Formats: sequence, C-alpha cells, structure tokens
Amino acid sequence: MDDTSFTQQRYLKKRRRHKQTVSISRGLILIGFIALWEITTRLGILNSFIFSSPGRIIKTFISMVKDKSIFLHIGVTLYETLLSFALVVVIGVLAAVLLWLSKKLSEILEPYWVVLNSLPKSALAPVLIVWLGATTKTIIVAGISVAIFGTIISLHTSFQEVEPDKMKLIYTLGGNKMDVLLKVILPGTVPTIISTMKVNIGLCLVGVIIGEFLAARNGLGYLIIYGSQVFKMDWVLMSIVILCVIAMGLYKLINLLEKLYLKRI
Repeated sequence: MDDTSFTQQRYLKKRRRHKQTVSISRGLILIGFIALWEITTRLGILNSFIFSSPGRIIKTFISMVKDKSIFLHIGVTLYETLLSFALVVVIGVLAAVLLWLSKKLSEILEPYWVVLNSLPKSALAPVLIVWLGATTKTIIVAGISVAIFGTIISLHTSFQEVEPDKMKLIYTLGGNKMDVLLKVILPGTVPTIISTMKVNIGLCLVGVIIGEFLAARNGLGYLIIYGSQVFKMDWVLMSIVILCVIAMGLYKLINLLEKLYLKRI
C-alpha cells in the first residue's frame, strides 16, 4: 500500500469517526433533554399542567391516534404547506425570470420587493382574513406571503450573477435571450433554486401555522391556539413536537432531491 492510499484511508476513517461522533452527540442531547424534562415534571420541579411532559404528550398522541383525529390535523397542515410551497417555487421562478428579461421592470419594482420582504408577515394575516375570509385559501396565501418575496429577490440576484462569458458565447453562436435563459441561466442556477427551496419549505410551514392560528378549524396550528385557550398544554406541546418532526422530514426530503441532482451532474 502506497503512502497516498494509506493517507486517503486514514482521512476517510477520520471523517466516518467525525460523523459518528456528531450523530451520537445529537442523540444524547435529545435523550438527555427528554429525560430531564420527564424527571423534573415527575418530581414536581416543573408543573406538568403548564409544561406537560414527554409521557403525557405520548399518551395524548396515542389517544388521538385511536380516534384518528390527529391524522386529520396533520393532513390538513401538510396539504396547506405543500401547496403553498409549490406555488412559491412556481411563482418565484416565473417572477425572477420576468425581472431578468426586463431590466427596466426589475429596477422599478426592486424597492417594493425589499419593503414587502421586510414586512412582518404576521401583520398581514388579519388583513387576509378580512379580504378572503376564514378559509383554507387564506391560510395558503399566508404561507405563500412568508416566502415569496425573499424567493424572488434571491433567484433574481442569482440570475444576474451567472457568468457573462457563457451568455456571450450563446449570443456569438446566434442565440437570443430566450436561448440564454434556457441553456445558461436556469441550468446554472438550479443549485440556488434547490437551496432556496430548503429554506422555503420551513417558511411556508411557519406561514401556514400563522394562518391556522386565525382562520382554521383543523390543523396543527388550530390545535396549538385552541389548546392554549382551554389550557390543554398536552395538545399544544404535542402539536409543536409534531411540527418539528414535519419540518425536519420536509427538509430531509429536499436535501435528498439535492443529492440526487448532484449525482446526475
């Protein structure tokens, strides 16, 4: 075995050990937190009525699984999140393309995108209810509003940063602006689009929960707000835990798509 091969194997072994250490440490932190939470509530250090406990959350989840009500709430929130996410991706890409095609339009609208992106989206929710009513449409629009403006700004900026030499080559070979868009801009910004999607899936979930706080009769956001109003903190914390799992799962799904894309190129 030559020195290069030995060094490479040692490096790979070190990398595997590092990943194992990180994974084990994450698991231990989570287990330690759950154990500490359960112990402190059993000993009366924390009030289990206010802070609930892992045991009570599990019992609440099992009871809602038995009557199948939890599946309705999870399904509603997932549907609204995925639909708002899909619309954000489509509208964001189309709007960024339109701004790239028209530099004058881009310069005119730029300050408005910045202002709308900076606006606290929770402030829009009551207005949306007045305009659209307390319906699923309002919740989906709330989910879109949280992510759409940042998506447009991010993608448009990415379009402008594509290497100009590649665009010049297309023009030199007789291509037009649409050829540049389809053969250089969009293919060259796929990593940025996927990266933006990884952020947006969480933002859409946040927007949907904000909408469900105000305009829902089903969904995890409804469970949280209703549970807090009637002091059923087991419902509230169970819903928060489920939202954490959903957010992690959706992020992992986008991450998997990114890895599949990178393998293809």
